[in-house]
Amino acid sequence: MGIDFGMRHIGIALSDELRIIAKGFETVNWNGVDDEWALNRICEIISEKKVCEIVLGQPRRTDGTESESERKALAFAGKLKEMCGLNIHLRDERFTTVIASRYLHDTNMKAKKQKKVIDQVAAEIILQEFLDAN
Repeated sequence: MGIDFGMRHIGIALSDELRIIAKGFETVNWNGVDDEWALNRICEIISEKKVCEIVLGQPRRTDGTESESERKALAFAGKLKEMCGLNIHLRDERFTTVIASRYLHDTNMKAKKQKKVIDQVAAEIILQEFLDAN
């Protein structure tokens, strides 16, 4: 499972059973404050899809320093690990949303539809890069 953590939306991507191809799965919408609902939904997906490993995008600033988003993502990852018991790999996600946006733009997808899937595509990029590296 790949996760693109955001303060309003969390993109989820899953790989095939052979761990070759990543595909966007769902966008979990949340308020950025109450983690419980988002964590529970992700744990449901983990259980339903028999996920055995998680890759979470680490939102560092472009200059490489830690950001507030990164601190929140790391705290979220800790809670998720505690709830689901799976290893969580961190992966630098700088520019994944920009790459996802360009990709969706190049496919001539309408802007309104892009907003619904951009976080899933960013999660897909995070997961695919992890799969390719391993």
